[in-house]
Amino acid sequence: MEIRERALALVAQGHSLSSVSKQTGISRSALREWRLRIEPLPRMLGQAAPCPRCSPTPSTPDDAVAYAYLLGLYLGDGCISPHPRGGHQLRIACADAWPGLIEACRTAIVRVRPTDRVYALQRQGCVMVTSYGRHWPCLFPQHGTGRKHERLIVLAPWQQEIVDAHPWDFIRGLFHSDGCRSMNWTTRMIGGIRKRYEYPRYFFTNLSADILGLFTDALDRVGVEWKQANAQNISVARRASVALMDAHVGPKY
Repeated sequence: MEIRERALALVAQGHSLSSVSKQTGISRSALREWRLRIEPLPRMLGQAAPCPRCSPTPSTPDDAVAYAYLLGLYLGDGCISPHPRGGHQLRIACADAWPGLIEACRTAIVRVRPTDRVYALQRQGCVMVTSYGRHWPCLFPQHGTGRKHERLIVLAPWQQEIVDAHPWDFIRGLFHSDGCRSMNWTTRMIGGIRKRYEYPRYFFTNLSADILGLFTDALDRVGVEWKQANAQNISVARRASVALMDAHVGPKY
């Protein structure tokens, strides 16, 4: 309702539907409908797509690759909160500077839960890629009260199987949430002359020791050498390991 009221307020101020659509991520057809009826239609329980974790014989999500990537994004910059009308909202913060990341996040959510709608809500400096559904806590059992770095974060056995099968997608999700690729420099004596030497390096930063451990475990699995720069930072600087990261992850865009 907050989103609908904000969008309709912009329309009432004279903004065009196209302009409001760009600002809020809401389609023009939805905006036209909201002008006639602001109250959302009740969602029937039977309309919700079945959850692989809630079935009598629990299974893993059909698209394990997308799930591994989305799990990394969630652990880095995601949260799940109850919705006032029932169900839950998955929200993942994506910086405005990386439009490719915003689209990759949206695509992953759609592939994991094709029937759950996805919205891009503009906030200061970032876009909250948001999806409403009944089963997000089932798919991300790390959901809980309080900040992630203040509580235990452990993967469920079925999640660990997915990460073991698709470690690069998991690494990419974590890196896209809390990582960066930068150019470092140092100086070396070459032929008696001190020269500047630049080299690329990957950094991953997170306050949770558990999430840092999940990241380094995945790096070990794919043969990437890493060092712990400090209590919150993991560095990948070896040339061969940077080449692996470039081939499978790459810089954000």
